[in-house]
Amino acid sequence: MDIDYMLDDGAWRRLLEGVAARFDELTIIRGFQYYKQGRVEELALRDDGVHVDARVKDNRMYDVAVDLDDLAASECACSANRACTHMAATLMRYAELCGRPIQALANARSALKSAPAIGKPDAGRGGTRTGTARAAAEAPSLERNASEEGANRFAVPATAQPVRPTLTETELTEFSVAKWHERFEKRLGAVHPNIRTAQEAGELLADLQAMRPELPWALEQLFTLHALLFVLELVVKPNQADWRQSRLFMGYHTKIALDGLLDQARNLLEDKLALADDSSLYWHHLMGTADFLRTRMMTEEKSLGCFAALHASLWLHWLSPDSAGSAALYEKELRKLQAAEAALGTSLSRQPWKLAQCLLLLYLARDTEARSMIVRDGVNLKPEHLTPLFGVLERSEQWARLRDWLAETGPLLGSSRSEDLAPYGNYWAAVVAQLPEAEATMWLTLQEMLPYSRTVYEDALAAHGRWDRWIDLQMCMGQDPLSFRVTALKPVEKEAPEMLLPFYHQAVERYVLQKNRDGYKAATKLLKRLAKLYSRLKKGERWEQFITAFAVKNSRLRALQEELRKGGLLS
Repeated sequence: MDIDYMLDDGAWRRLLEGVAARFDELTIIRGFQYYKQGRVEELALRDDGVHVDARVKDNRMYDVAVDLDDLAASECACSANRACTHMAATLMRYAELCGRPIQALANARSALKSAPAIGKPDAGRGGTRTGTARAAAEAPSLERNASEEGANRFAVPATAQPVRPTLTETELTEFSVAKWHERFEKRLGAVHPNIRTAQEAGELLADLQAMRPELPWALEQLFTLHALLFVLELVVKPNQADWRQSRLFMGYHTKIALDGLLDQARNLLEDKLALADDSSLYWHHLMGTADFLRTRMMTEEKSLGCFAALHASLWLHWLSPDSAGSAALYEKELRKLQAAEAALGTSLSRQPWKLAQCLLLLYLARDTEARSMIVRDGVNLKPEHLTPLFGVLERSEQWARLRDWLAETGPLLGSSRSEDLAPYGNYWAAVVAQLPEAEATMWLTLQEMLPYSRTVYEDALAAHGRWDRWIDLQMCMGQDPLSFRVTALKPVEKEAPEMLLPFYHQAVERYVLQKNRDGYKAATKLLKRLAKLYSRLKKGERWEQFITAFAVKNSRLRALQEELRKGGLLS
């Protein structure tokens, strides 16, 4: 039997007051999501017009009993033991059936502030709440079909759920990407949830994917990317606002959700785009994607860098010369980026804006112009900012151009940590392997970058067998043989053992000058290795001369003499 649910103004206000008092904001938001996802599968108003029974689907089905007169007395089969998400979803479904605005219930506190005071009717809550439901309770003639209807004769069938916005293939083809996002907004509803966890992000992504039918692959790639961008923006916007106001970091779980979305988007962009040029039916969507990412990249808080990374990935892959890119497109995009400087003023995020131009200039073979732009303002430059540019040249095997880029930008990376410079060193290795004449330029550049390039410089010296320079570097840096594992020095012992002699001698003298037992023990340990080294070089006579002179020179250091005897170096 059909029923007309009704709720008078007084009862509606009391319901708003109850929700505002009993439910916290997060529970209301989650309840709103459940309601929009159609998880309230059954709902029935009891004969008393006060109690609502419902079944809400979560990880399993939960039975909910809401007391409209006293929300504190409501019950749910979940483990919350308080006003829960399932109760909130039930109340929103009930409000919808009564023709009341869901947005007001989802924002109960705000609605109460803006709504005029309404007197409570003398007749009590039930007077006009249920319309024909009250008549059904009072008229015996209407109960003759009770045996057929059963206990849940007011249950709402699944077909009564609200129709949620979707997108057809025709709409997706004809609409701009901005209209896609408008439809996403409608799907989400009036209340925008704060995405705090990877699970919440995944649920929303799945809901957006449910909007579309099966699509051609190129259109599906674009749709999936924009679904990810929509959810990413929900994660970033509140946190970006919080960062600017309080300078606080985002929460751990939110950061995990953010990184997961970025990884998905980057992986998608790294797949080959099933669209070749501007003759495609979906070309305007690709250009709309470029506009979307450019706009957000240029105004993004630099500490987040989400849209900057995705903007770069779009032009490195889908709009690269090997994919859908062209010289005309790069010139057009450059003009748009250059026009943004005057339009945005101080709100412009200058570093990603400059790097975006550099990539386009690189595609256009305007290297000098691109490098000049970097050199002019390279104060906060990091290796990760330049490796995409280096990668473009390496993949296209343009070794001379890559050599020039490495040589000119290397000194700008001088304040970077050694481990961050490892990719930079790898690019030099690739260049020298193809252009042996570039080796001299590499040495000059790496020396200019010291001490920050030390690890890269050491690795390059070792790779090229420049052991004399390698030993000099260690001695200048205050290192000694005990700073290394024995295996680390094996290549030197094999290829240039004589180079190790001054290294060991200097270290022995340094430890003796400490004039303590630990220093003497370390010196003795080094002397034993030095004896083996002289033996390998077949210079036993020189060793005997040295150890005798050493013992005489330090004869007054009894502790040292004891350690030498223990080590078998003196009789």
